[in-house]
Amino acid sequence: MRLGYTILYVDDVSRALGFYERAFGLTRVPSRQRDYGEPATGSTALAFSSRALMESLGKHPAAADPARPVCEIALVTDDVAAALDRAVAAGASLVQPANVMPWGQTVGYVSDLDGFLVEICTPMG
Repeated sequence: MRLGYTILYVDDVSRALGFYERAFGLTRVPSRQRDYGEPATGSTALAFSSRALMESLGKHPAAADPARPVCEIALVTDDVAAALDRAVAAGASLVQPANVMPWGQTVGYVSDLDGFLVEICTPMG
């Protein structure tokens, strides 16, 4: 098996995609669907689905809580500080500035417009 995709449940898919374009430089994958969309993220897809669509399917997703995250997504870059600045300029909330971790990786955190925790980090190894 391999991880195929992660779906974040949001109120407005277009707004989330636009934010990820501005904040992280990700390109929107063309789609005709209003309640589902993906930015291009490489071999593992990140997707957004509307809470309304999930409700219509009998699921009841809770909103993300940046004060009590239950998961995070990680985006890899060579310049964490610049990526954090760009994300904050696009509307993200800074959670933790860039820090060099004991294992040598530089890591910082923001929360996106929907409250999801986003780790911005340098590659491992």
